[in-house]
Amino acid sequence: MAKIGIYGSSFDPITNVHLWTASTVAHRCRLDRVIFLPCSSKRPDKSLHASDEHRWNMIQLAIDGNDKFVADDYEMKQAGWEIATYLTLKHYKEAFPDDDIYFIMGADLLLDIGEGKWKKSEELIQENKFIVMARDGINMLAAISKSPILRNADDGQTFHLIDKGLAMEISSTYIRDEFQRGGEPRYLVPDNCYAYMCQHKLYR
Repeated sequence: MAKIGIYGSSFDPITNVHLWTASTVAHRCRLDRVIFLPCSSKRPDKSLHASDEHRWNMIQLAIDGNDKFVADDYEMKQAGWEIATYLTLKHYKEAFPDDDIYFIMGADLLLDIGEGKWKKSEELIQENKFIVMARDGINMLAAISKSPILRNADDGQTFHLIDKGLAMEISSTYIRDEFQRGGEPRYLVPDNCYAYMCQHKLYR
């Protein structure tokens, strides 16, 4: 039985922090594989700055050479109105029935789910396992205790909280802003991704 982490994000663009986070989570949680899952540009709640093709190509460049990292365009292929994390995790549990599936997310998303802002929030929490990464200013234990959705699923197995050393705040937004304003974010992204962005004049 393998342990697989599903790491969903816009990856617009993928950054060294994404890679470092995935590597650290895989090490601390003893994951056998991390699946990078870029979101679809067809989602009504997302406003993306690079095409699906460019984001996908940069992910492939970024994870090349790491046997634990794979990418999957599953959500990119779905109709925007049908995309929900609950359905995505159902897909992976059916695809890997003998393995343990974990959804990797930041504590800010845990707050949103706890407040019922996600589709099928209650079923999502009741039927899945999560690796939750610390975010500055968020008390994860307090968030769980305050939410009936979260605390009623807190059985010692549902949430793996990582509260030390993962609250890095360099974001894709920061990198896009640097490119747009003539800054230099070179060492915040993998070298081959930086070359790709320059070649295709992304985020300019």
